[in-house]
Amino acid sequence: MIMDFIKAIVLGIIEGLTEFLPVSSTGHLILANEFIFFSPKSFDNAFNIIIQLGAILSVVVIYFNELNPFAKSKVEVNIGGNNCASHRASGAVSLKRKWDLRDRKTMRLLAKIIIGVLPAIVLGLLFDDIIDKYLFNKVTVSIALIVYGIIIIIMENKNKNKTFTYNSIDEIPIKIILIIGLFQCLAMVPGTSRSAATIIGAMLLGCSRTTAAEFSFFLAIPTMIGATGLKILKMGFAFSLHQWLIILLGGVVSFVVAYVVIVKFMDYIKKHDFKVFGVYRIILGIVVLGSYFISGLK
Repeated sequence: MIMDFIKAIVLGIIEGLTEFLPVSSTGHLILANEFIFFSPKSFDNAFNIIIQLGAILSVVVIYFNELNPFAKSKVEVNIGGNNCASHRASGAVSLKRKWDLRDRKTMRLLAKIIIGVLPAIVLGLLFDDIIDKYLFNKVTVSIALIVYGIIIIIMENKNKNKTFTYNSIDEIPIKIILIIGLFQCLAMVPGTSRSAATIIGAMLLGCSRTTAAEFSFFLAIPTMIGATGLKILKMGFAFSLHQWLIILLGGVVSFVVAYVVIVKFMDYIKKHDFKVFGVYRIILGIVVLGSYFISGLK
């Protein structure tokens, strides 16, 4: 029993470290499951998906003010803009008045997140079972790691000294948002990385590096909440108390680690490109693919 909790901590750390980096958290968890896993296999797969929710919640915490159209600072600014001195003095704002004073920019952001996630919802519902059955393996993961690692390096070489069209999410038009959402669907193949697919798509469509990264974080919120909910529904809530505790521990660990990673990652990409992640993906993919073929020859 204690060993199960140790496994949950280790896998939670792996999830937190890799969820928002363009290296594929699912791919790393699949590789880790060769050595660290739970029984039965159905619970093992469910654990890998559900603990991602912990990492996603770190985005909500870090960007809560940006995602909340009713944040006190935003409402106060709008009240001030409407010269409602009496409201400012009393601090009393009715629910209807507060809705009228919602931040329009934030509402546009939320609308774009919803639009961007629509392709993943549709395709996820259609192909979830097929992907679980046929693509959750080391070969698929290693090939995806290598292919998208090469794409990241090529993209960054082409983007050197490039002037980007969109330097904030608010500037991105709806049609571009929808296309970015389609790029995110490429991550349904394990090893691709949802973050990598979204960032690559956004940058190819003219988004700056930081804008692409931030939008990939935001798209992750409804995407992973949906994926987690779908997995729980399919399992029929048929987890034991012990299994729920394992999931809870893994989720908490992934939350803490992901929180730190997001902060450091955003600081990093303000000064550096994504090439190092492309190189890492290629090396890891080659090592995994090589080990697979060597073990098959024995």
